Amino acid sequence: MTRHPLSAKEKLAWLRLSRTENIGPITFYKLLERFGSAESTLKALPDLAKRGGRLDGLKAFAADLAEKELEQITKHGARLIARDEPEYPPLLAQLEDAPPLVAVLGQTALLSKLSLGVVGARNASLTGRKIAEDFSRKVAAAGYIIVSGLARGIDTSAHTAALDTGTIAVVAGGIDVIYPKENEALYRQIAEQGAIIAESPFGTEPLARHFPRRNRLISGLSLGVLVVEAAIKSGSLITARMAAEQNREVFAVPGSPLDPRAEGTNKLIQEGAHLALSADDIIRELKSLRLRPMNDPPGAPWQGAPDLFDPTAAKEPNESLRAKILEILSHTPVQIDEVIRASGAPVSEVLIVILELELAGRIERQPGNKVNLI
Repeated sequence: MTRHPLSAKEKLAWLRLSRTENIGPITFYKLLERFGSAESTLKALPDLAKRGGRLDGLKAFAADLAEKELEQITKHGARLIARDEPEYPPLLAQLEDAPPLVAVLGQTALLSKLSLGVVGARNASLTGRKIAEDFSRKVAAAGYIIVSGLARGIDTSAHTAALDTGTIAVVAGGIDVIYPKENEALYRQIAEQGAIIAESPFGTEPLARHFPRRNRLISGLSLGVLVVEAAIKSGSLITARMAAEQNREVFAVPGSPLDPRAEGTNKLIQEGAHLALSADDIIRELKSLRLRPMNDPPGAPWQGAPDLFDPTAAKEPNESLRAKILEILSHTPVQIDEVIRASGAPVSEVLIVILELELAGRIERQPGNKVNLI
């Protein structure tokens, strides 16, 4: 796939589509495949949602609000980069749920470099902070960008150690929202020397539900993720799990069985994470990695069927097929391939019904090519 800058008109359409209710990243890309452009998709949304059972149709995100957000991002000194544009992070673009657009403040050139994610406890011990700082500095000196989440504790130590060589902060809120406030000086240093990246709309205050989405970006931007300290139930372990699902490497620093902050990292090692006793352990593994080419987004989730969404090939689904698919689905996520088999209907028709039902707010799509009733 050849990457090229979007026109101002098409980028505005991308922003409107990505901010529209019931449209997550995976659905966004399926709609683009179906209709060819964001502008064409916006015109088709009301009818698609109505056919899925939404009586009032589906109203696209307002153009004036999208224009205002673009202005705010520009005034803040940041840029909005689309997945199909050259400066979009290549590793992140491989994810099936890669954000269609990200706001970036700072050195965009860092986004294309090889990176290591570093995460851990906010209430990190002094030893944990020293380890994060030492490992991050040495890995950065070996030529890797350090990616973290700007949180207090381990994140702060990792960013600080890599300021001179390159660090990326992924924030859960808008690109303009500094969280936590105590890291305001660090935020401004990273904006000057590194890069800050956000998926959430401008001005968004970070809420608990935003952090898992933020965490998938930390791992998605990176070749691997290092966990320094983490409790059993922590965001750091969520990041490690996402890294594994994204086919990234997971590194963990062991700790005392008596320290709750080491329970998570020790468990990761038990489950197969790389034991990280030194920065050299990480550097050696990163150098040995052989990932697929880092210049193209992944293919369609339904591999082997590139023309499933050819509008000229797909017939209009009927009400009986919609009813049958709703009967097949439940609140437990199920593979779309299984829905297709169980329906006995043409693949293209089933996939259109799934899009319609999702836009109507009756089902939701999950990573791994799964859907479930809401």
